[in-house]
Amino acid sequence: MTRVPQGPSRRLLLAGALAAVSAAVTGCSSDGDGSSGGSKRLRIGYFAFPSGDLIVKNRKLLEKALPDYKITWIKFDSGASVNQAFVGKSLDIAALGSSPFARGVSGSSPIPYKVAWILDVAGENEALVARKAGGITDVAGLKGKKIATPFASTSHYSLLAALDTAGLKPSDVQLIDLQPQPILAAWERGDIDAAYVWLPTLDELRESGTQLTSSKDIGAAGKPTLDLAVVSDELIAKDPEAIDAWRKAEAEALRLLKSDPDGSVEAVAAELNISAADAKAQLAQGVFLTPEEVVSADWLGAEGSPGKLLSYISDTGGFLAEQKQIDAAPVPDAVRKAFYLKGLPDVLQ
Repeated sequence: MTRVPQGPSRRLLLAGALAAVSAAVTGCSSDGDGSSGGSKRLRIGYFAFPSGDLIVKNRKLLEKALPDYKITWIKFDSGASVNQAFVGKSLDIAALGSSPFARGVSGSSPIPYKVAWILDVAGENEALVARKAGGITDVAGLKGKKIATPFASTSHYSLLAALDTAGLKPSDVQLIDLQPQPILAAWERGDIDAAYVWLPTLDELRESGTQLTSSKDIGAAGKPTLDLAVVSDELIAKDPEAIDAWRKAEAEALRLLKSDPDGSVEAVAAELNISAADAKAQLAQGVFLTPEEVVSADWLGAEGSPGKLLSYISDTGGFLAEQKQIDAAPVPDAVRKAFYLKGLPDVLQ
């Protein structure tokens, strides 16, 4: 997920947080709650993107595990808005890309949240597509062209990585900050030459575009991106049991993706309001770990022993600093402190 060159400092982010959160929540949808309204609440941010998160929501797995809680699901369009909402203390749990998370834990005032789960690893479900009419066949051919992507997103990070690999600087192209639906509208008007974005908008661009690279390719080259799940420091302090229940629900959803693919397709199709065929095709483009893989040393890790995700986040922050997207890379200790691993992998049993 991308940001403009020389993006806003943390001070400006904090100063504008209340207005930003108001705008973000106004532009997002709340899908109600799963209980009659107990004294405890959970506000969960999610993306309309094929993942186990949608299965948890559709099957009401968390509502069943926590019947006395008022659970509200709030849809967001990008990680930038999620970050703003956490700054404004409007969320307890949320999906968040690895790039905006790296931004969030950078600087002198890190956002008060921690990564607690991995939803998926970006694959062919995020990609860079150019208009066929433009005759562009590789990333280098984008020099001087207009490229849209949601700033401060994993797609922006992957776009910067793709440009860097092709020998291009961000200043060699015209970067435009657009959310997925406005990207589609700009594409149909002919206002942009290319876009880096995720499903389902991505599939619509592919119909009249040429895919130049994907997050799967970029990850294989050493810059992987992931969809993480983060929890607020406040929730960690006051209700860790709710986090355990939520992790168990997410673990169940990952197992259902393997054990009940048809049911998973049905749940995702219902949440995205698309056909089962489209849902199946979109799910096939993602990389979903097993719960055991999530808590392994190769990925999230366990209490006292963070996994390789620690270096992925640090490397992402370092690259963003090199690209002048953030003031400075997050220090290793700050990244380590931004992991909530208590109870893993025991919580999966």
